[in-house]
Amino acid sequence: MKAARIHTYGDAGVIRVEDAPTPRPGRGEVLIAVAAAAHNPSDVWFRSGLLHEMFPADFPVTLGADVSGTVVALGEGTALTVGDRVMGRLDTGGTAAEYTTAPEANLTAAPISIPLAHAAAIPVAGLTAWQAVFEQAGIRAGERVLINGAGGGVGSFGVQLARHTGATVIATAGPRSAETVRRHGAHLVVDYTTGDIAGHVGEPVDVLLNLAGIPPETAAGLGALVRPGGRIVSAATPVEAPEGVTSTHFVARNDTAQLAELAALVDAGVVTVDISDTRPLAELAEVHRAAEAGGIRGKVLLIP
Repeated sequence: MKAARIHTYGDAGVIRVEDAPTPRPGRGEVLIAVAAAAHNPSDVWFRSGLLHEMFPADFPVTLGADVSGTVVALGEGTALTVGDRVMGRLDTGGTAAEYTTAPEANLTAAPISIPLAHAAAIPVAGLTAWQAVFEQAGIRAGERVLINGAGGGVGSFGVQLARHTGATVIATAGPRSAETVRRHGAHLVVDYTTGDIAGHVGEPVDVLLNLAGIPPETAAGLGALVRPGGRIVSAATPVEAPEGVTSTHFVARNDTAQLAELAALVDAGVVTVDISDTRPLAELAEVHRAAEAGGIRGKVLLIP
């Protein structure tokens, strides 16, 4: 099979799309014919070696954490069946390939209302947004919520989920993402490139969700936009809280029950999966270069 692998840490040039053995599912695992893998910023960090302490590599390593596809073989002790359409987040990687093995416990049924490949965009970004909105921030109906980084993959889910709670959603986005963010339900879209977020937000908000990797000096100015008694939650650059405001920085975890709830919201038409580009797996290195240059909006799919 073809797989996008690295044999050492480095720049995008270390990515090789090459022949690799097709894996065999062990006990509790299934073999998936990959419909798509999705690009995440963390893929760049892993490839460059920034995450080596958290996720040590045993080279060669097949890249990718998000996957959607069809079950084609079963290991012992699994309840899935051949032909099942699944999606999942694989923290051990290996999804940027024609086939990958996955623990059954990390998979859930893919939504039936969208193309199977599109489901690969949901797990990492969707779970991060879900946990930010519902667990960490506990957003409630009637609250004013500012989502910084609404034009990214996590942000697109965050806007829709926050709107679903009944909150008033103010979102920051660049010009190329503004219309998409409005379509996802933002009541007000602020162009962060103007440098005057505070002037457009108006009165302080109840909740700030920071979903963008921004310079610390930029993050330092966001806390002043939150009212006393409000909450700051960041899944990216931490934001310092002013007096009377709580601030939480978190790393999203894998949770298939939440992933199943996301799938249900997609099938109910509440959540839209925004795919900004679809590329062949052979172009993964170019996707990494574009991501490092700031040239990616939303979710990019890699098709083996």
